[in-house]
Amino acid sequence: MGWWDSLHVTFPVSGVETWLLLPPLVAFVVSFFTSMGGVSGAFLLLPFQMSFLGYTSPSVSGTNHVFNVVAIPSGVYRYIQEGRMVWPLTWVVIIGTLPGVFIGAWLRVAYLPDPRNFKFFAGLVLLYIGVRLAWDTLMGQGGAALARKGQPVLARGQPCVSDTRFSLTCVEYTFAGETYSFAPLWVFVMTFVVGIVGGVYGIGGGSIVAPFFVAIFKLPVYTIAGAALMGTFVTSVAGVLFYQVLDATWSTQMAIAPDWLLGALFGAGGFGGMYLGARCQKYVPVRIIKVILSACILFVAVRYVVGFFL
Repeated sequence: MGWWDSLHVTFPVSGVETWLLLPPLVAFVVSFFTSMGGVSGAFLLLPFQMSFLGYTSPSVSGTNHVFNVVAIPSGVYRYIQEGRMVWPLTWVVIIGTLPGVFIGAWLRVAYLPDPRNFKFFAGLVLLYIGVRLAWDTLMGQGGAALARKGQPVLARGQPCVSDTRFSLTCVEYTFAGETYSFAPLWVFVMTFVVGIVGGVYGIGGGSIVAPFFVAIFKLPVYTIAGAALMGTFVTSVAGVLFYQVLDATWSTQMAIAPDWLLGALFGAGGFGGMYLGARCQKYVPVRIIKVILSACILFVAVRYVVGFFL
């Protein structure tokens, strides 16, 4: 047996057979680009696991949560270090998505165990995200003064979030000379629904809330990325534990508990990719970040939706 064969392993929980270094390598590349937009990359890793690795049982959603738990802290740390965390937004995201993720995990096991139906559901979710983000990119929205200049703003002085004001009716903060605001109640309602979808899909919801913040609430991507990632991290911790509990209490022959080893390998690659992505974000124009995200999302979405009818 050569060294190449020795790196080919079988994961006992998921039954996945693959090259040991493939999961962290794929996760590193995906997370590097997606973390710039406040997205962990889990929304792309789940289709990769299902279509390429053949991992289709409900436990793939929990495994995706494991990836988030391991990978996200590096990106969040970088955004905190650079003063680009909008903490009131972060807490509203956590409070809204946390209860929803439990409902979503239960719906996944109870009503979407069939891989074909789940792929169709996932395709619809991704299609909406992709179309919304692509439309926002074409219309040139969501970047305010930053986007209009079309340049990597933070490379010119690295402004931080400042003058944050918080109340039950309005959150306001200043960034790069511009003032932004949003209503916490509407963010809470949106993130609760997102939490349910994220719990089903195993993504924590970051890939959904990030485009919403940019396209609907008109917040700059440079400031929402950290909050979206932090919300995804907290809900993923809850999600992975809940999938573990469901496995112990749910009477079924399906695998529900996460594959911790596979998820950790994905997470190890994502850890490095997110740190570098968060660090490089300030040098990348907001429009390029959006184009990368929307192209990846729409490719997977169309494949899943069309595949359901073929």
